[in-house]
Amino acid sequence: MTLSAGMRLGPYELLDSLGAGGMGEVYRARDTRLQRDVAVKVLPAELSSDGARLDRFRREARSASALNHPNIVTIYEVGQSDSTSFIVMELVDGKNLRQMLNAGSLPLRKLLGIASQVADGLAKAHAAGIVHRDLKPENVMVTLDGFAKILDFGLAKLTHTDSHKGQTEQIPTLGRTEPHFVMGTAGYMSPEQAIGQRVDFRSDQFSFGALLYEMATGKAAFDRPTNPEKLAAIIREEPEPIAALDSRVPAQLRWIVERCLAKDPKDRYAATEDLARDLATIRDHASDLPSETRLPVATPPPRRRWQPIALAVLLLAAFAGLYLLGRRVERSRTSPPRFRQLTFGSAGISTARFAPDGQTVVYAAQWEGKPSELFTVRLDSPGERSLGLSRTEILSISSSGQMALLLTPRFGSIRRAWPRSKPSRSVGALLPRSPSRLPSALPRCPASCKVNQQHARLPR
Repeated sequence: MTLSAGMRLGPYELLDSLGAGGMGEVYRARDTRLQRDVAVKVLPAELSSDGARLDRFRREARSASALNHPNIVTIYEVGQSDSTSFIVMELVDGKNLRQMLNAGSLPLRKLLGIASQVADGLAKAHAAGIVHRDLKPENVMVTLDGFAKILDFGLAKLTHTDSHKGQTEQIPTLGRTEPHFVMGTAGYMSPEQAIGQRVDFRSDQFSFGALLYEMATGKAAFDRPTNPEKLAAIIREEPEPIAALDSRVPAQLRWIVERCLAKDPKDRYAATEDLARDLATIRDHASDLPSETRLPVATPPPRRRWQPIALAVLLLAAFAGLYLLGRRVERSRTSPPRFRQLTFGSAGISTARFAPDGQTVVYAAQWEGKPSELFTVRLDSPGERSLGLSRTEILSISSSGQMALLLTPRFGSIRRAWPRSKPSRSVGALLPRSPSRLPSALPRCPASCKVNQQHARLPR
């Protein structure tokens, strides 16, 4: 059955073609009952006799219609007219992500707005036990007013989690994919999907990471001439580092991409909600970011005359500190140190320094996702005490009790300081025979950060 403008499928009058994909053709149509425009996806008549493909087509409708989220396309109806099966869905006026990426990488604020919405939609689907399995730029639509919507759950597979085994399995009523039968789009599959293994929600995270990579750099993460080469790259190779392509992409976003693109699913996010939350944190600080229209590959700023001098001073100070530290460690080898844990609970400990009295430790910690804050704890009494200094790192403490602090910018309030999931750390103290002789720690500062040195005296 050949379809054209003016034809009707039940109460839907076809207006014009919107495009075609592996699961069928999409038309703009008019619902003559409700007098509204809709999108109608039609399975070609010559494929209607293909039972497996027809089942996948209907499965798309069941999967997507079970979801109610502003970032997932709404399914209105599943119908059949003569031998033609079709799905009626929400009409999204706008562009798909592929059309937007044809011009190159996206402006950072737009990227974060779209990415956080897609992550929210995926988190909703994953919470309902649905894995998309074909996330790619063509399946993300962005409306004229900036709303992102995930399309095409045609390859979706319902899953459920066995809480006793901790594994995600298929629901038997949906049938089983043949072993080593690869479904999806080359270039955006996960490694486990590319080799035909069972997949869970973390497979979508990998595809989403490839999507983020392309939005940030304008280049596909696994861009190869042929599909087999793309699959081989996904399985065995790492994409070119984002920083090498565009040094202005924030480190926090690069870490999220790297974590999503981990080859081992265990190294990705344990829950897509956490991924969405991390992106939302960066998006909410977008006002602190540069207002460039796009993120071109940046050239390093010209070196200032004082930079080599400052670097030389820092190196000399580092060598001097290491020398003194080695001398004192050598003198303390006669008695083995003792270790005492001072903090308990889940927190990200970034820096810690001893006070001159040898009994007080000042440390910077992020408790329960809050911004970094300075605390003190004593060796002889448990329990920490806040110094009331938020978004601050401790660099060093002088013999007179003055502290050198690093005031991080608001955008730098990072919940984690590593690209991949690691256990929370606790701060502890090594206690030699003479703790009062502990050396003062050397300040450490990444070359890319801006240091504001302020002095504050420890409370007595």
